Amino acid sequence: MTRKPESMSATQPTHPPYRAEHVGSLLRPDSLRKAFRDFSEGRIDAEAFRAEQDRSIREVVDLQEGLGFQAVNDGEFRRVSYWAHFVEATEGLEVEQARFDFHDNQGGVTPFLAPKIAGKVKRGRSISGDEFDFLQSVAKATPKITMPSPPTMHFWGKAGQARAAGYRDDGEFFADLARVYREEFADLCGRGATYIQLDEVPLAMLCDDTLRERVKADGDDPDVLVQKYVDLFNDCLSGRPESLTVGMHLCRGNFKGQWLSEGGYRYVAEKMFNEIDVDAFFLEYDTPRAGDFAPLAAVPESKSVVLGLVSTKSNELEHPDALVRRVEEAGKHIAVERLAVSPQCGFASTVAGNPVTLDTEKAKLELVQEVARRVWG
Repeated sequence: MTRKPESMSATQPTHPPYRAEHVGSLLRPDSLRKAFRDFSEGRIDAEAFRAEQDRSIREVVDLQEGLGFQAVNDGEFRRVSYWAHFVEATEGLEVEQARFDFHDNQGGVTPFLAPKIAGKVKRGRSISGDEFDFLQSVAKATPKITMPSPPTMHFWGKAGQARAAGYRDDGEFFADLARVYREEFADLCGRGATYIQLDEVPLAMLCDDTLRERVKADGDDPDVLVQKYVDLFNDCLSGRPESLTVGMHLCRGNFKGQWLSEGGYRYVAEKMFNEIDVDAFFLEYDTPRAGDFAPLAAVPESKSVVLGLVSTKSNELEHPDALVRRVEEAGKHIAVERLAVSPQCGFASTVAGNPVTLDTEKAKLELVQEVARRVWG
């Protein structure tokens, strides 16, 4: 189903991914964060909350289009976190503390909440349909919808959770979960969606030697788990229309500037790049934690790569010359015409957001555009 990317030596590709991209979530303005608090504490009703979300989304779409982005999203402004809306709309999923923790550069550790399998999984209602409908109504550029990846609903939970929830094994749970995704993709395409991005953390975590040992201690084989997740992705994507471009973002964790894992892509590169039926990979390359560019040699010609070179975790602004050199370095392993650039992740995977300012966010998005112009014209 994947299609060969158009040459990026042309002025612009006619379908995504475009040369300058951003991953998805954007910083909520103060007025919207206040509205989230006021709504949760009963000071405003659902209608007033929706009105503030609508207003904020119009503004952030205008910002993206004004900066020249050819694909825009709603900043994930209707979500508490990048995956919460999926759990809320899907029967059989709940939330519990994850079996892993976030880390910071000072050695601090922060626990977090994650999806839990609590029963037989079924799509209870549209998951992102309302988000897409409003985005499409206000966007002139290509509307992009982001969704949490299928392994997100499995990896962070305790070992054996599928059996505890009434499934014979993980395979039976994966079959039900894939049906949820297929139904959601069909619904979104029926509404006019042509560009979806799946945000994937587990495969990146399975590149971390320490976490691989943790997975083994829990009774799983990390390489077998990688293959299970590859198969799960493809089951979810089976039957998708040719009009739908699917990107996959690899993330090492993004919570208030903290991270979950480290390690290059070598453990998953061959299977992920060659077997998962997506059109593009959004890959984090903002710190040494991501390893080198050598794994890009495994990306087949039918797929493209968006290099996440600009950090969303720090107010420090990268120098465009250094980023151009990074693209050239990556070009030693994969043709530059199959590359694009973006920040390494979103700026706000939760309402709280990362420790950067709105001015920094705008400057970094402008930087992405500048680098794309300098590399590809």
